[in-house]
Amino acid sequence: MIVSPKQTTVGFIGTGVMGKSMAGHLQKAGYPLHVYTRTAAKAEELIKQGTTWHESPASLAAACEVIITMVGYPKDVEEIYLGENGIIANAPSGAYLIDMTTSSPQLAARIHEEALKSGLHALDAPVSGGDIGAKNAKLSIMVGGEKADYETVSPIFGLMGENIVYQGSAGAGQHTKMCNQIAIASNMMGVCEALAYAKTSGLDPETVLKSIETGAAGSWSLSNLGPRMIAGDYEPGFFVKHFIKDMGIALSSAEEMGLQTPGLALAKSLYEELSDLGYDDKGTQILYQYYMKFSN
Repeated sequence: MIVSPKQTTVGFIGTGVMGKSMAGHLQKAGYPLHVYTRTAAKAEELIKQGTTWHESPASLAAACEVIITMVGYPKDVEEIYLGENGIIANAPSGAYLIDMTTSSPQLAARIHEEALKSGLHALDAPVSGGDIGAKNAKLSIMVGGEKADYETVSPIFGLMGENIVYQGSAGAGQHTKMCNQIAIASNMMGVCEALAYAKTSGLDPETVLKSIETGAAGSWSLSNLGPRMIAGDYEPGFFVKHFIKDMGIALSSAEEMGLQTPGLALAKSLYEELSDLGYDDKGTQILYQYYMKFSN
């Protein structure tokens, strides 16, 4: 199969904060695009641009050669792929299934096995880069599955991201995303603590940021989320509730391997405090407020 615009029908399930931009890039490139959302209104902008809306994942799967999912939780992934009315049961033989949700490595391996039984090709390809990366098509994409399948759909990945790396067999993409989230978890605590220290000590946090973001302390979170913290902008590029979900998956996987991750455990506990206070739908940068208000 040659994956090319105008010749390959692509389905996209999950047009949220990131998914909407990702699907839009595929549509602009010329791929006939199909989407499933719970109501057509949620996909109104894409529909106006020529996207075909479906009322169920089964209907979408039956009409597409490549099906991409970007949903919330592993339970959503499992239902969409493995349910009686799911993707695997309804996709045409030879279709490519790409789950870009951050989900369980074990579930990714299971989906891969079930897809093979139905003559389908499954890849796990979680992403990093948030809403900014999605809008600018500069996501980091971590791919697990058969290498030949990865190579076949790589033109599609290239429309959504820049740093695209094949990591290995089924589940490897999800394991790599866990590495990413573990690194972010402790880094977010450091970023928030540093900016809270700057503010509390009487410094101008914006000026401090100019000094430290390009040195050894530099990170994506510091450069991209630091300014949002300082400005009091806590709208989501990535939801607190989804970050807690990711950290839970990482902790569970680490425990299965006998690996201790105390930094990850601490970060999850802090975000759970924010969740209890009603901040599930805020961006992960809301952790800054934990230091500025909640810890005093």
